[in-house]
Amino acid sequence: MKRSKILALVCAAVMSVSAAAVSVSALTERYSAASAADYVVDGVISNPNADSETKAVYKYLCDNFGSNMISCQMESTWMGSPDYEMNIIQKETGRLPAMRGLDFMNDDFDGVVKRAIEWHSKGGLVTICWHCGVNGKGYTESLNDNPDYSKLLTEGTKEYEGMMASWDKAAKALQKLQDEGVTVLWRPFHEFDGQWFWWGKGGADNFIKLWRLMYDKFTNEYKLNNLIWVLGYSGEVKQNWYPGDEYCDVIGSDTYDNSTNLRAWKKLAALNTGKPLAFHECGNLPSVEKFESDGDLWSWFMVWHTDYIVNNNKANLKEVYNSDKVITLDEVDIHSEVKQIPAKVQMQDKFTSTDSAVRVNWNAVKGADGYIVYRFDDFWGTVGTIEDPSVTTLREGGLEPGKEYKYRVAAYIENGDEKQLGAVSEAITAATKPSKVKITSTSKSRTAVRLNWKKVSCSGYKIQQYSSSTKKWETIKLISADKTTYRISKLRSNKTYKFRIQAYKKTGTGKTYSAWSDAKSVKTKK
Repeated sequence: MKRSKILALVCAAVMSVSAAAVSVSALTERYSAASAADYVVDGVISNPNADSETKAVYKYLCDNFGSNMISCQMESTWMGSPDYEMNIIQKETGRLPAMRGLDFMNDDFDGVVKRAIEWHSKGGLVTICWHCGVNGKGYTESLNDNPDYSKLLTEGTKEYEGMMASWDKAAKALQKLQDEGVTVLWRPFHEFDGQWFWWGKGGADNFIKLWRLMYDKFTNEYKLNNLIWVLGYSGEVKQNWYPGDEYCDVIGSDTYDNSTNLRAWKKLAALNTGKPLAFHECGNLPSVEKFESDGDLWSWFMVWHTDYIVNNNKANLKEVYNSDKVITLDEVDIHSEVKQIPAKVQMQDKFTSTDSAVRVNWNAVKGADGYIVYRFDDFWGTVGTIEDPSVTTLREGGLEPGKEYKYRVAAYIENGDEKQLGAVSEAITAATKPSKVKITSTSKSRTAVRLNWKKVSCSGYKIQQYSSSTKKWETIKLISADKTTYRISKLRSNKTYKFRIQAYKKTGTGKTYSAWSDAKSVKTKK
C-alpha cells in the first residue's frame, strides 16, 4: 500500500534464485507484447520441485483466472481479535474470504504461522507479506532504512550477514508451514517500484538482484517448496523492474483509487509473462459488474485491513461476496477430484541399529498410499520411498559407525502421476552403533593392569572385568570418549584377569552400544 495510505503490514520474506551471469540492466519489459484482452496464463510454476499441494493450488489459480476472482482479506492483530476483519465480512455478507492475508511484521512469525495453519485447516488459502527493515522489525524500519546496496548485496559484509539473519527467521517460519502442508502465496518486497520502501530505494537493477538472491536462498538453500512467488508492483507498474519469468509465479499491482486497477492490468498483461495477475491490495471494492465491464477479472482481490474494510459500501460488499464470479471460503475446491490429504505421520521413539545401518519406525496413516522418508544431512533429503502403506519401517545402510542421524517421514497419496504429501513428522534422532573396540596393547605390574585400545567414534567406553567367583562380566568403569587407556589397580599378584571393552553412543532416548571387544587375558607379575 502507498506510503500515504499504509497503517502497517506486509513485506515478504522471500526467495530469489541466483543473480549469476545475467545482466539485470539488460532485462527490458515487454509492454507492447500483448493486449489485456489477449492475455492467457501458461500454468508453469517457477520451482520445478514445488510440492504437490503447491502445484495443485497454482493450478487452481490458473484454472480460475479470467473466469472467477478469489476473495481475500488482510488481517490486523491490534483490534481485539485477529479475526476483526473476518467477523465484519461474515456479518455483512454471510460468507468468509477464500484467502487470508497475513504479515510477518514485527517478528510475528509464531503468530502468523499459527493463524495460517488454522485458516488452511478450514480449507482456505494463505498469502503472507512482510513489512520489515533490512534487519527485521516493522513498518517504520521498512520506510526509513536506506541501505548501501554495494555492501548489502556483497556476501561476507556485516550488512549482508545482518540481512541474511533476518531472512533466516522468515524462512524457518515458512518451513514450519511447509511441514504442516500449508502452501503460501508469498509476496515479498511489495510495491517495490514505488520506491518508498527500502527494497526499492536502490533502483531497478538492485531490486532484481535482491529478489533473485532471496528466491535462490529460499528455494535452493532452505528447500521451501511450498511457496508461490507473488511479484507485487505498485499501481504505477514501472518498466525494467521485472526479475524474470523463472523467478516468480504471479504478478500483480495495487491501488487505493476505488477503481478496478485497469491501467495496471493492461501494463501487467502487456508483459506477456503467462503468470496470473493479482489485485493484491485495494481499499473500496468496485462492483463485480465493473470488473467484468473493464475486462480485468483478477486472480484475486485483497481488501486492506481496519478502516478500509469498515468503509466499504455494505450493500456492494454483500453483492461481491455473493456473486457467482467471486470464490469464498466455502467454495474453495482445490482437490475436488483427488483423495483426501493424509494425516501427519507419528514417529515411534524406538529404533534399532548396527554399526553401519539404522532402522526407524512410525505409525501407519489411514488412507495413505505410501511413505517418503527423509534424512537430514545439511538439508532434508529423501532416502527412501515406501510404496506399501502397510510397511511402517525403513532400514538405511551404508552409514558411519557411532554417528547420529535425524529422520522424518511423510505419508502420501497417489493423484494421477503425482504424489500428494501430508504433513511431515517430527524428527527422530537415531544413531548407529560404534565400531567394535580393539584392545591394542597391555602393560602390567604386581597389582595393576593397563589397557590400551584404538579410538572409535562414540560418546564413551564401558570396561568390564570377568569375575571368577560370580562367573559373570562386571562393569568396573565408564570412560569418556577422549580416553584410549585405563589402569585397573588393587589386583592380586601372579593372577590372570580377563577384560573387555565396549563403546557406546548417547542418543535422545538412551545409548546404543557396539559389540564387545575380544576378551583380553592378562597375568599380573609375581
